[in-house]
Amino acid sequence: QVQLVESGGGLVQAGGSLRLSCAASRRTFDGFDGSSMSWFRQAPGKKREFVAGITWSGNTIYYADSVKGRFTISRDNAKNTMYLQMNSLKPEDTAVYYCAKQRTAYDLNYYYGVAESYDLWGQGTQVTVSS
Repeated sequence: QVQLVESGGGLVQAGGSLRLSCAASRRTFDGFDGSSMSWFRQAPGKKREFVAGITWSGNTIYYADSVKGRFTISRDNAKNTMYLQMNSLKPEDTAVYYCAKQRTAYDLNYYYGVAESYDLWGQGTQVTVSS
């Protein structure tokens, strides 16, 4: 079974940086190669929200307005890994961050923020930003 594992979370002060990684391990490539990937986050008492998404080729990228200019999403398909570089972190960025694989039936251009369009999720990594 394909699995996504996030890492790189932790506790940082406001203004600091973290780099999250999402490593994909799989026994089958069915429904994985060619898939768009995204980062979501969920803070306590809040709904899960879209953070950033990227197509397989990396040619199309979307960011939530709240992180645009501060976060950078990237992927290295040869390493089966996706990254989220987070700079200028704010306390409101505190959340559990999840990586997710989008179903190939959906187009990232129109479904990037639709959680229901993703069929594989990691376990999440905690990011805490202190003031």
